[in-house]
Amino acid sequence: MLIQISKWAKGAGICAALALTVAGCASTPIPNEKIAVAKSSVARAEQSGAPEYAPVEMAAARDKLARAEKAAANKDGQPATQLAEQANADAQLAEATAQEHKSHKAAVEFDASMQALRQESQRSTQPTQ
Repeated sequence: MLIQISKWAKGAGICAALALTVAGCASTPIPNEKIAVAKSSVARAEQSGAPEYAPVEMAAARDKLARAEKAAANKDGQPATQLAEQANADAQLAEATAQEHKSHKAAVEFDASMQALRQESQRSTQPTQ
């Protein structure tokens, strides 16, 4: 009787392990949508000037996107999902960094223009002798 229960328990354990393995595979589908979102974010960042203003962040985004695509091609859903999400975040950071640099540059140029206008205004209001 004890031997029969032991065999039954072993069989049930193997079935449970197989069920978990199959469920694990089914729960991490290939993240095609997340990869597409990451691609879009990388493209937007490239157009915003990120390669010039945020080269480190841009390189990280491109690298993680490439690794996500490779993992997806290998049917590795979980790493592909994580890498796609990280690539998206890196691309968004690169884009924001580029925008911040551009805004700062524009503010500096605006301040310089205002200073030049002030100087010109002062020169034109001074009496000439």
